Amino acid sequence: MKTHITCLYIKYFTWYFNENRGVISAMITGKEYIERIDQLKSEVWEAGKKVDEPLSKHPAFKGAIKSQSELYDLQNQPELRSIMVHEDKETSLEIGTSYMVPRTKGDLEKRRKMVQVWARHSAGLMGRSPDYMNTVLASFVSSVSLLDHQPNCFPDHLLKFYKYAVENDLSFTHTFISPQNNRSSLACLDEDITNARVVKRLEEGIVIKGAKLLATQGGMTDEIIVFSAPGIQDSSHAFAVSIPSNSPGVKFICRKSFAGSEVPFDSPLSSKFEEMDSMVIFDNVLVPWERVFFYDNIKAAHDFYLKGNFVPLTLHQIVSRQVIKTEFILGIAQMIVDTINISEYQHVQSKVAEIIKGLEASKALLLASEHQAAINKDGVMLPDRIPLYIAVNLFQETYPRFTEIVQLLGASGMVLVPEQSQFHSAIGDQLDHYLQGYEVKGAERVQLFSLASDLCMSAFGTRQTLYERFFFGDPIRLSQHIYSSYSKEGPVSFSKEFLSEKS
Repeated sequence: MKTHITCLYIKYFTWYFNENRGVISAMITGKEYIERIDQLKSEVWEAGKKVDEPLSKHPAFKGAIKSQSELYDLQNQPELRSIMVHEDKETSLEIGTSYMVPRTKGDLEKRRKMVQVWARHSAGLMGRSPDYMNTVLASFVSSVSLLDHQPNCFPDHLLKFYKYAVENDLSFTHTFISPQNNRSSLACLDEDITNARVVKRLEEGIVIKGAKLLATQGGMTDEIIVFSAPGIQDSSHAFAVSIPSNSPGVKFICRKSFAGSEVPFDSPLSSKFEEMDSMVIFDNVLVPWERVFFYDNIKAAHDFYLKGNFVPLTLHQIVSRQVIKTEFILGIAQMIVDTINISEYQHVQSKVAEIIKGLEASKALLLASEHQAAINKDGVMLPDRIPLYIAVNLFQETYPRFTEIVQLLGASGMVLVPEQSQFHSAIGDQLDHYLQGYEVKGAERVQLFSLASDLCMSAFGTRQTLYERFFFGDPIRLSQHIYSSYSKEGPVSFSKEFLSEKS
């Protein structure tokens, strides 16, 4: 297997020594991130062609790669150190807060602030910014006790890999969804010939063959974590590994690109934050044993997802990002109201108030999860799951409504958005006059509506809506889980007291 980070590279280019504080920083810069991705030369297929050029130069990827590199640079800004940097007292390493396993409520607050610093840079539109997968890895390593003394489980592999990832500030994508070929209730009775599974157990490691969905940022990261969702019936599908993205036999097959014009005026969001989604094909991929966390163990796959820390820690990251995204949408909605001067209408006020209520509800649920956090048996401070489940499920319902509100407020203005080049042409003055808003020229008004259109009506924008509709699973199943897991004994007892008083 090709290695994409040599020890020499780690020693001289990734770490630097802060002589004043005697602390080694493991955090990379944006430039280092781009160089690493380009050097990987992972097998990525886009528009029916294998990508041969550096990924950071390719039109379908370069916007998101540049934006992601800026996130790494934010991590290194001195004024953000207190939020973005965590000092590991045992190793004297400075690591990204996104990798930190929370031990106190203060740690959870710091994680929230870290997520929201990065989310503000992308308006919450990058659902797979590095903090998400770093949080996933932190949740895995903090759940490592679930693998102790279990067959075909290697907790020591996971601990060593976490150390390696943290010390090198690795970037990750992940995949765990089966191909959408048969979703009937009896699908488990069919022989699954498409879903990635372990086909061989060799002296060198396990061999994986098949496909999985839906690797967002596929090919744009150092590593890909592959694991099994609960509910599987075949033990060959029950595994968790992490491998370099350029591992032989790994292919990232991309969907159609939604990247818009490179002119920020025309495509202000899709030109920067279009995260490619991909199917991952594993063509007899050999995974060395040191990269295998568990295999052939259905119970481990079930417990690691449902009983581990994956759900509360990742939900905390997700809701932290969604708060910022809602704030961004509220800002756009109000700017439209101001630009075409429609604030006097009651229906307009009511629509904007819907977004305000959604924003404040998400913020309250997020803070409630931290306030009600508790230490588990392994000493990990976990946010309360219920408020986070409710916040995510609520966002699945409200986000499509929020984008609809922006469309309703903008109306025909969402359609008539000439390119910037037209304002720089011979008819530019006329466009400035006839497309003007309230106390703004046409170019300024159209620039705002171009932003709103890219968010709500472009291929990029509609993908965002679908993404949030199903983030963290089917909304109906999620609401069923909320119903079944929420403790209703207290309210029922409270109501019964009134019945007994009447009898």
